[in-house]
Amino acid sequence: MKKKKYKIVVLADLKKSVDPALKSAVSLAKMIDGEISFFYVKNAAKVVERDNQLSAMRSINHDYTATNKKIKKMVESVSSEFQVPVNYSFVFGNVKHEIDDYIKEVNPDIIVLGKKKSNALNFVGDNITKFVLKKYNGLIFIADANNTLTPNSKISLGVLNKMETFLNDSLTENLLAYTQKPIKSFKIVEKSDVLDGTNSSSEINTINYVFEQNDNSINNLSNYITKNNINLLCLDRMKNGKYQSSSEKKDIQTIINKLNVSLLLSGNNNYSLQQ
Repeated sequence: MKKKKYKIVVLADLKKSVDPALKSAVSLAKMIDGEISFFYVKNAAKVVERDNQLSAMRSINHDYTATNKKIKKMVESVSSEFQVPVNYSFVFGNVKHEIDDYIKEVNPDIIVLGKKKSNALNFVGDNITKFVLKKYNGLIFIADANNTLTPNSKISLGVLNKMETFLNDSLTENLLAYTQKPIKSFKIVEKSDVLDGTNSSSEINTINYVFEQNDNSINNLSNYITKNNINLLCLDRMKNGKYQSSSEKKDIQTIINKLNVSLLLSGNNNYSLQQ
């Protein structure tokens, strides 16, 4: 019986470079045996500049041809370079509505987004990232522009707080075969006398780093991520915009924005983002 491929969806904003997200998706596809779908939504109201219906249709048709050409060139370039098929599509319409419909139709195993170099999310905009976090309960990969996955290269992996969340997921289990050892496990706790790395007792070879909860804990975490050349950090999803543990009440948007690393957010059927 043929094994079902994992579905990877890339949601992109053509106003910015899509290379980090697309190449990360290619890397994931190679590691987990996935198929990639690239999806783009353009607000039709921004295309139509005249009230005349005929002029509006001409504008849309012209923009459709130009956009299709741009996406095709970009996708085929990456697909050809790394020998991974990439399906693509785009539509005109309400961005959030079209993304919601697309996610429901495709039912992906993982969604790939991106963020720009200044650490402010840019792929389809910050509001759309929050929208996807709210609407989609599966794995979400957020590609950092400067620190992302490279096809055919090993992952330098870190896990924040809950390693068991990822070890029990069949998709992320596949990533371990492509991961450099030891894995770096980071924990933020109320109080700790141990702030240096120590060997973990886990069956998987890991090094633990423990940080005391304070105003500088995320900055300290960021420094250790850079020091250890981590290019993918696994992060547990949160309820109501906060970590489930009282000792880890950090807003998810702050964590995403402050860490200079690509992130893999776990799935969570009980997740909801604060408005």
